[in-house]
Amino acid sequence: MSLSIHAEELVRLLDLETPPVAIAFRESVPEGMSRVERAEPAGCGYWRLAAEGRTFYTEASDHFGCPIGAHTHGVAAPPEVGAQLGRMLQMMTSIGYLKMEEVSGIPTRREPFKLALYAPLAQAPFAPDLVLIRATPRRLMLLQEAAQAAGVAGDGATLGRPTCALLPQTLQSQKSNLSLGCVGNRVYTGAADDEAYVALPASALEAVTARLAVIQEANERLLAFHRGRMQDA
Repeated sequence: MSLSIHAEELVRLLDLETPPVAIAFRESVPEGMSRVERAEPAGCGYWRLAAEGRTFYTEASDHFGCPIGAHTHGVAAPPEVGAQLGRMLQMMTSIGYLKMEEVSGIPTRREPFKLALYAPLAQAPFAPDLVLIRATPRRLMLLQEAAQAAGVAGDGATLGRPTCALLPQTLQSQKSNLSLGCVGNRVYTGAADDEAYVALPASALEAVTARLAVIQEANERLLAFHRGRMQDA
C-alpha cells in the first residue's frame, strides 16, 4: 500500500484535522528535495510546516535555535548553542519546570545528525522513519488500540516535555509512543489544548492502518452497547 493511501486511511478513519507527517533522518539529500527556506525557532516548528503541505530537509544549523531540540535530535551543536542549552535548563529548573537530574533521562537520537527530511505523509518523496499524528485523545485512543491489536504499541510511560523526545523514543523502541506535548510545542506548532501526539515507526504503518478500520467499527458497536447499559441502569 502506498504512503498516500495510508495517509488517506488515517485521515478518513480518524477524521484528522491535521495531516500525518513523515519524518526521516538521512546522510544525503534525496534528489529533488530543497532545504527549508528559513530556520524555525524550534525543531517542532518543522512538523507544522510539513503538516501545512511543505516538503523539505533541514541541516544541523537549522536546529540551533532550539538547544533542547538539537539535543534530542543528536545535533552536534557549537559551544554557543551548548551554552544556550545550559542557560535554558537553568531557567527551567529555577522556575520548577523540571529537575536537572531529569535531563539525562530525556530520549535522544544515538546517531550523529546529518539531515532531517519532512513532508506530508501523503506526498512524501522518501521512505519515512517515523509517522507523526496529531489529534484529540479520542482519535489517538483508536490509533493506540490499533497499534495494540497489531502488536506494535509501546509499553513505556506516556511522554511529556519535551515533545521532540517522542521522535528518538519511537526510533529506538520501534513501537508506537504517545506524548501529551509541552507548552513550547503548542506555541511553535499551533497544537490546540485538546490535542496530543502519537508517533509510529514507519515499519508499523501498514499493520496499524490495517487494524484501524476494525478497531473503529468495534468502538462504534461498543459505544452503542455502553450507552444502552447506561439507559438501562
